[in-house]
Amino acid sequence: MTRINGFIGRRNFLKFAGTGSLAIAATTIGGSLIGSIQQTAIADVNPANPNPVNPSQALKLLLDGNQRFIQYKRQYPHQSLARLQLLAKAQYPFAAILGCADSRVPAEIIFDQGLGDLFVVRVAGNVASDVIIGSLEYTTAVLGTQLIVVLGHTKCGAVAAAMKNEPMPGMISNVAESIKPALTNFNSTEAVIANVQYQSKKLQQSSPILTQLLQANKLQIVGACYDIDTGKVNVIT
Repeated sequence: MTRINGFIGRRNFLKFAGTGSLAIAATTIGGSLIGSIQQTAIADVNPANPNPVNPSQALKLLLDGNQRFIQYKRQYPHQSLARLQLLAKAQYPFAAILGCADSRVPAEIIFDQGLGDLFVVRVAGNVASDVIIGSLEYTTAVLGTQLIVVLGHTKCGAVAAAMKNEPMPGMISNVAESIKPALTNFNSTEAVIANVQYQSKKLQQSSPILTQLLQANKLQIVGACYDIDTGKVNVIT
């Protein structure tokens, strides 16, 4: 069985996903949550990361990149043809970002990162839905990513809509309903932070895979808030 990040390889992970078995009863082997599965014909094209980046290193890379962004000193790293060709063989994103779909908050730009550096999942309100959680399970358990940043931002329309508590058309209401549990009597900025904290906690409580990695000190989940006016990312403590 191929194992990455001390966990489960791409071949077996995809078998889990294909059978809906991510939450099946599991056997503890070497401290990891591993289900009994069958091999598939899918090639394991992403071997173990030869140079893993730990959570503290990953967070520093992100914050250093954000400093370059706000100081207009961007380096535009890892955007060459050679990098493109290297990534065709395998990807090892050093951090995962659960961010809002807002067009003003593109993670690779505000953190001054390049191709293959970040595993980014974006949805209105940075909501930790089942599909989002599954994506983050993949990058941590299979690709070896050891840091997840839940990134909210000021002036978030999804959070504002949830605060208004008014009827909304179509599926838009689903976004607001996913945020409302985080909100009580907050102003807009406090509500954004509360939502980041709520979604971060949901990641920890809803995924046995992420829980195992957290307990094994092979994953850290960090909340952060991007200031639309200044471009600065502040870590939420």
